[in-house]
Amino acid sequence: MIVPTLRAAVLVALAAPVALVIAAAAPGAWIAGPALGGALLLLVLADALVAGSLRDVTLTAPRDVEVGDAATLLGHAQFSSGQRSRVDLAVALDPRLAPGGRAAFPLARADGAWRGTFAFTPSRRGTGQVDRLWLRWAGPLGLGARQAQRPLDQAVRVWPNIGFVRSPALQTFLKDAQFGLIARRIRGEGTQFEALTEYEPGMDRRRIDWKSSARHVHLYAKEFETERNNQIVFAFDCGQTMCEPVGGAKEAGGDGVPRIDRAVSAALATAYVALKGGDRVALFGFAARPEVSTPFVSDSRDFHRLQSAAAGLDYHAQEPNFTLVLATLAGRLQRRSLIVIFSDFTDPTSAELMIESIGRLVSRHVVLFVTMTDEELEDLAVAEPGDMQALAMAVTADSLLRQRALVTRRLKQLGVDVVEAPYSQIGTRLIDAYLTIKRSGAIG
Repeated sequence: MIVPTLRAAVLVALAAPVALVIAAAAPGAWIAGPALGGALLLLVLADALVAGSLRDVTLTAPRDVEVGDAATLLGHAQFSSGQRSRVDLAVALDPRLAPGGRAAFPLARADGAWRGTFAFTPSRRGTGQVDRLWLRWAGPLGLGARQAQRPLDQAVRVWPNIGFVRSPALQTFLKDAQFGLIARRIRGEGTQFEALTEYEPGMDRRRIDWKSSARHVHLYAKEFETERNNQIVFAFDCGQTMCEPVGGAKEAGGDGVPRIDRAVSAALATAYVALKGGDRVALFGFAARPEVSTPFVSDSRDFHRLQSAAAGLDYHAQEPNFTLVLATLAGRLQRRSLIVIFSDFTDPTSAELMIESIGRLVSRHVVLFVTMTDEELEDLAVAEPGDMQALAMAVTADSLLRQRALVTRRLKQLGVDVVEAPYSQIGTRLIDAYLTIKRSGAIG
């Protein structure tokens, strides 16, 4: 297909008043207008033909990417002959891969071919299709261009982000931690009695066994073993509030990454630490009803099962039914467990059923509630009001923050541990909270 370029359209627009002036000044020379238009048309056709014919065009897309991480499309085109001033490639793809479902980028000449890349950041999990591409190449004058399209049948699988699991900081921590990669019995922490040892300066004096010390006329201290084989359940609210985007690409003008995906990344990092520590991990996703429920995984070599299950957590534009789903979860647990609930709320009224349902779990299980701070509300609350509208927004934001604080305070009064942090810190804060609960021996 031969099409005119923007430059040709501009020239036609400029030629129209020139032809009008000629026709008004010299009516007998009216033929100059059509001649000028015909000349431009011939130039467009000739320029497009000089651009040469397409030999091959390909698009290489990654098969697997992680949500929130940058990835690249690679375009490659070869031509049989001719000269080109510009080559552009456009791709139709799933909106979860690129905003608007469109990627357009130029190709540059390199080693006899034309190549170009397009960087994109997936905003949601799932499988995104790359459907079709369009290639346009213009002649040396930039007036005429030729265009071709090719159907594509490529799929890009968007997985939960586990970049924190691969981070050198976490790997170093796991290697140096007492319950790290070395299979051994751990003494000195925890709650399970292991043995008696001679008391040395620096030990906690509360561990002195006074009866044994009196019997042997020497100070002896108790050693404890860190608890293992605890059950950890990560429960994800997949409802409307958790599907709202936060941070990341949103700050750069994109759609951002949904809260649920931030929660999944933090949970998988903590799950990896828990598996390395000898605990058992399961995932539970819900909205109006339970959506995903996995069996307990006890070996870090099966971590990929948790990642695959997390990829199946869908996005729901509905409110979660905490009464139903938490009762279902409690019925499936046969022993005391640590239940980590990822959720969010907008006001105390909408959180009332959540608080009641979580309160029923506290009597049998250890509950850790994780939520992300609303940085947008905090910015509005502390911003200096420049007009009445800004003042009203600041007052409303401050009121909503006070209501959030009220809900978290009620949860703490029930005996629930609460982690509230910015999305960028939620992973490390969750790991710290898990290790604190584990060391206290509250799960077993």
